[in-house]
Amino acid sequence: MNESLQGLRKTLKYKLKPTAEQEWELERVLMLCRRLYNTALEQRITLYRQRGVSLTRYGQEAELKDLRAAFPDYAAIHSHVLQDVLARLEKTYQAFFRRMQEGRTPGFPRFRGRGRFNSFTYKEYGNGARLDNGFLVLSKIGHVALRWSRPLEGTAKTVTLSREADGWYVCISCVDVAAEPLPLTGRETGIDLGLESFATLANGTMIHNPRCYRRAERRLKTAQRRVARRKRGSNRRRKAVRLLAKAHQTVKRQRHVFHHKTALHLVREYDTIYHEDLQVANMLKNHRLAKSISDAAWSAFLWHPCFQGSVRREASNRGASSLHQSDVFRLWCHRRKRLIRPLARLPGLRNQPASRPQRREEHRAGRAGPSGRGGVGCPAEPRIRRASARAECQYVTLVMKNRCVIVLRHYDAQLKGGKKARRHREKMAAYRKSHRKIRQFFTMVASRSPARSGVGDSSSG
Repeated sequence: MNESLQGLRKTLKYKLKPTAEQEWELERVLMLCRRLYNTALEQRITLYRQRGVSLTRYGQEAELKDLRAAFPDYAAIHSHVLQDVLARLEKTYQAFFRRMQEGRTPGFPRFRGRGRFNSFTYKEYGNGARLDNGFLVLSKIGHVALRWSRPLEGTAKTVTLSREADGWYVCISCVDVAAEPLPLTGRETGIDLGLESFATLANGTMIHNPRCYRRAERRLKTAQRRVARRKRGSNRRRKAVRLLAKAHQTVKRQRHVFHHKTALHLVREYDTIYHEDLQVANMLKNHRLAKSISDAAWSAFLWHPCFQGSVRREASNRGASSLHQSDVFRLWCHRRKRLIRPLARLPGLRNQPASRPQRREEHRAGRAGPSGRGGVGCPAEPRIRRASARAECQYVTLVMKNRCVIVLRHYDAQLKGGKKARRHREKMAAYRKSHRKIRQFFTMVASRSPARSGVGDSSSG
């Protein structure tokens, strides 16, 4: 076997079946780990504010010995678990500094509430956590039964216990897992992700969009209302919250299974897969489609482990990655054809788009204006410059019953104080002062052309 195929890392997840006492002990360990995380974060913030000192992970780990001696509850927890908590805090700070350097929204590390800390890790297999006769043996907790849904592969390195809506799970991270390369097919394709169909391949094959969240909205709505009716702090509310969490977990798992099956099918059928470099975070700003885009979860699909595995297999067999991102979608790949709609020239305003029905009729008829770019001609009148995307104003054309009304919308930029802001305020004051005159002028011009056929007449200006 090729050396590049060796040394794969794989995480296997199993369902735990703890007793009531063991589950209570797991909850207690999780609570103490969360308190340690919040205390360490508070210590970093306080020292930096008072003395300007930045603590490190290793400086806080040196204090764990005194902590375990002063608090017997922490002495009952394995030291590797406590060290991993401080390592997680260090990762959050490193991510915070990295985002600041990249110019993104930093997102300072936050304190973790009861529902925001759901796992703890034994960072070395065999030291605090090991397997024995089908049981998971945890230090100072005991033998915990688990459901062996698949055999263990490779060499176990770390053990992570996580709490989910339907119980406890254990994730065992293994290294040196034997790779099974798929046979080469010599085929390649491109995928166009969408909402009406989840994906469209280069040959025109459409993959159905399951719409997991949309189909479960009524059930989620009922579960959420049940929680809202319960009294805070009551047992009935806790039960309702668990039912709501299970409903969301079902949707999440349905989407994950769909992504896994689809990605695995594509990887088995094709050696090279092209896809669009979608900016999903920007697309979610469209509030009409945000829910459907989130339901499709394109980013989770493109970063699925099946695709990442195909990159390794392709790199080892053909010397090139099998997953390519490109800003421009390949010409041979199937994509939706966007028609170039002709522009219509309205009286009194140049280079303004016509209404949608008129553009459709002109496109079908193939008409073109005197300039050769399509649309209806207009006399040579003073042109009003249209504002760009970064300007302060924008002209919007409304065509209703062959009458043209020009609406001037102002967009006040969020500018800091100074000379630039003063010029901006003066310019916006001038726009507001002339707003009414502009509307009256163009309304008068539009009223002189009762029919669309008279638009090209020079007397209409």
